[in-house]
Amino acid sequence: MNKTTLKIKGMSCAHCVKKIETALLDLNGVVVAKVNLKKEIAKVKYDGSALTLEDLTATVKEAGYEAAPNK
Repeated sequence: MNKTTLKIKGMSCAHCVKKIETALLDLNGVVVAKVNLKKEIAKVKYDGSALTLEDLTATVKEAGYEAAPNK
């Protein structure tokens, strides 16, 4: 299992958090997706043989938000 933290931009409320968490959890291979509105991050645990970091960021972008690996 791989773990990553994504920096998320564009969130403004709990609905945004739920939308991103749901989008990530709908991906085959994501086990955990926890989004923190205040810190503007998403902590994701996923199967690295099924998904890439680019898959995760693309999914967040498709949900309407900006995402990048948190450095």
